[in-house]
Amino acid sequence: MMAVDSVHIVFHLIVAFVLTYVLGFERELRGSPAGDRTFALLGVGTALIGILSRHGAPFALAGAVTGIGFLGGGLTFRQSTREGDVLRGLTTAAGIFAAAAVGAAAGYGAVLAAVTGTVLILLTLEWRHIPGLKTLDARRWAFHFANDDVPETGPQAASKPDQ
Repeated sequence: MMAVDSVHIVFHLIVAFVLTYVLGFERELRGSPAGDRTFALLGVGTALIGILSRHGAPFALAGAVTGIGFLGGGLTFRQSTREGDVLRGLTTAAGIFAAAAVGAAAGYGAVLAAVTGTVLILLTLEWRHIPGLKTLDARRWAFHFANDDVPETGPQAASKPDQ
């Protein structure tokens, strides 16, 4: 019985590694500050925590979520440009959080959830580069709409009540 459990644990760790490596590979291709190795390490680490959680340490995942938040926060920074301040690294930080969730799901034994999550995460990261799905990229349509951060000027702004 112990050997079967060990095989499942190894399988869950390998699933977590493969899925989060793929996510990191995509980030590496796009020039992200965190890439395949970072994502794979994070995925295997949270898979181990998921395994521990499943086997008698239910609060281990709560601590991991806090640690992942600090890691993501370290990847996010504000850059000043001529056009104004730009927030950088937010997609990678969100990807790190998502990769941790994939790793935890795989480690816990929810392999289908981990695979489905990975597919949805990759789709989200890549759809602006996939023919046919490019129309779902909000940046393609943003110029049609007013920016909430830019105050309106002129006679139309004077007639609108403050919201």
